[in-house]
Amino acid sequence: MSNELIINSTQNGCRIALLKDKKLAEFHQDNDGHQFNVGDIYLGSVKKVVPGLNAAFVDIGYEKDAFLHYLDLGPQLQSLMKCTKQVTSGKITGKNLNGFKRLPDINKLGKMNQVLTKNQRVLVQVVKEPISTKGPRLSSELSIAGRYLVLVPFSDAVSVSKKIGDSNERKRLLRLITSIKPENFGVIIRTVAAGKDVAELDRDLSGLVEKWSSGMQKLKKVKPNEKVIGEMNRANSILRDVLNETFDSIVVDDKALYKDVKSFIHDIAPDKEKIVKLYTGRVKMFESYGIEKQLKGLFGQSVSIDGGGYLIIEHTEALHVIDVNSGNKSNAEDNQENTALKVNLDAAKEIARQLRLRDMGGIIVVDFIDMRKAENKKLLFQKMKDEMKTDRSKFTVLPLSKFGLMQITRQRVRPEVDIKTREVCPTCDGTGKITASILVTDQVEKDLEHLLMKQNEKKLTISLHPYLFAFFTKGFISRQWKWFFKYKRWITLVEDSSVPITQYNFLNGLGEEIEL
Repeated sequence: MSNELIINSTQNGCRIALLKDKKLAEFHQDNDGHQFNVGDIYLGSVKKVVPGLNAAFVDIGYEKDAFLHYLDLGPQLQSLMKCTKQVTSGKITGKNLNGFKRLPDINKLGKMNQVLTKNQRVLVQVVKEPISTKGPRLSSELSIAGRYLVLVPFSDAVSVSKKIGDSNERKRLLRLITSIKPENFGVIIRTVAAGKDVAELDRDLSGLVEKWSSGMQKLKKVKPNEKVIGEMNRANSILRDVLNETFDSIVVDDKALYKDVKSFIHDIAPDKEKIVKLYTGRVKMFESYGIEKQLKGLFGQSVSIDGGGYLIIEHTEALHVIDVNSGNKSNAEDNQENTALKVNLDAAKEIARQLRLRDMGGIIVVDFIDMRKAENKKLLFQKMKDEMKTDRSKFTVLPLSKFGLMQITRQRVRPEVDIKTREVCPTCDGTGKITASILVTDQVEKDLEHLLMKQNEKKLTISLHPYLFAFFTKGFISRQWKWFFKYKRWITLVEDSSVPITQYNFLNGLGEEIEL
């Protein structure tokens, strides 16, 4: 199986697509204006303590106060508060915690008003981004994630991922990390650490301690509501979590981002540095790799299943509902039970993919096609669990209910990815009435003549729908060649399936869009 990561730079950030065998497996949008990311650590200010919820609302600079529950404070809260106070007052640097005397753990069954008061400052970490009308969800049990390890300040515990099943490897990692970890820091050993040597793990651990040290240095100067330790950008965090030996290439279309990604890969996996490539093609990168077309087909309300059948995906405030339909598969098998089983198994694979693609979280209810046999229901349940195994988010899959419904819960830490696949007509703006679409070709030629003859543009590129591209480029003597003979200049045409059929854009020699 080939794995490719395609990173497309945009005006507002970047779009990241993970392809497995050329098929879109994950899609992420990293928006520069998106301020609050999971993993960011802030110096928050307590605005309100609510005993009825056993929680507090904390100001970290978002329009709505963030939510901090007592159970998310972490047992080491008193040690964290003591360290924060001493660092901000200049008594200690906090760069390392050698010799730091930890305070007793807080009571697991305590009350929020016993430990926090209004206007108190506290270090908090974003564990869930703002979703819908809700503010961020916070925790005071801080952790800093690396490629192989997770650093937990004010703890001495060393734990190993449950997914590492080899008992000898678990003992080796425990012994190794216990011997190299600094004082007053706990460590969680991630699944990808299996088989890694001490040098790689020590390098990762040192980087995490350095990140904590720089954050403590910054803490002396920051004001309430400001960021103390920031999570890396989305592209690098995905690389940190998913990069493995199966990756064939990482393609970036922006020079600055290319250098950033290459530098990051050099730090975490020097042997993989050669697979990072800079895209220099004339066609848009997402268009060239067929991603734009896949996005249009995968993010609508109706999604096709391989081999026939389709899903209907509905979203509500409380949950997501997925309906499985057989479509033209009804005659594919010899009886109704086998047809239902075949469609349901194909649907399970696509549903697991859709959950990752759209980053759907919370409660998902799937209405599969009814089956009578208990063994078929068990087979479908097992298939769903197997397909979900590669999901990096925490999830739970329940067996089919007697109504044929399957319930899935999936960790929700950021807003769901939503891509509009229905296009509003650029001519009528949704009124339903447009001028004759056949006239769009005449309009292109009029605008072209205006730009070349009146504005004296020297070099032009036209980005247009594939249908228009075919109209202007096909034929023994195409219209593109006729333009060349008429204007004595070559006009470059570029296919762009992301635009509606009646829309087109002119670009100058610098690649900037020309306003008409």
